[in-house]
Amino acid sequence: MFDLEKIINDCKINKRPAQMQLYRHYAPRLLAICARYVADKSEAEDILQDSFLKIFNNIKEFSGKGHFENWMRKIVVNTAITHFHREKKHYYHNEIEDVPETESISDIAPDSIIESEELYRLLKSMPEGYRIIFNLYAIEGYKHKEIAEQLNIEESTSKTQYLRAKNWIIKEMKKLNWI
Repeated sequence: MFDLEKIINDCKINKRPAQMQLYRHYAPRLLAICARYVADKSEAEDILQDSFLKIFNNIKEFSGKGHFENWMRKIVVNTAITHFHREKKHYYHNEIEDVPETESISDIAPDSIIESEELYRLLKSMPEGYRIIFNLYAIEGYKHKEIAEQLNIEESTSKTQYLRAKNWIIKEMKKLNWI
């Protein structure tokens, strides 16, 4: 039986079996989050390992208010962002006015069936600068201002990259005859 409260309390006093239980229970879900931010599985696994080190080192700070999984998820996303900073030496600085208008994703035919695995592969092939912004904005729900602060970029750059990501997705979907 998985008693989350007991496992958290045991992790707070560094009991290894509890840490292993927590890891085994949440690693697959958290790895999926990591994988959305990088193209390579081994990089995603590195981010996951770094995240769990942070989780175990900071678990004493978890007050029990809010959902524990959301607390861990935030650590994973922040670790992915830190990884992005460490690995990338430049950012994409384009002005929003440079982005051409395109069709909306809502223009996809309602009878189009896209398998989640196909969509996942498509998003994995997205250029990294687009993928980071797209994940933070569209999936994690961050605002462009928050993304700009976290990535140390201009807010307009975040908006531009998001629009370009959407345009890229639409273009790729057309190539695959999904729209």
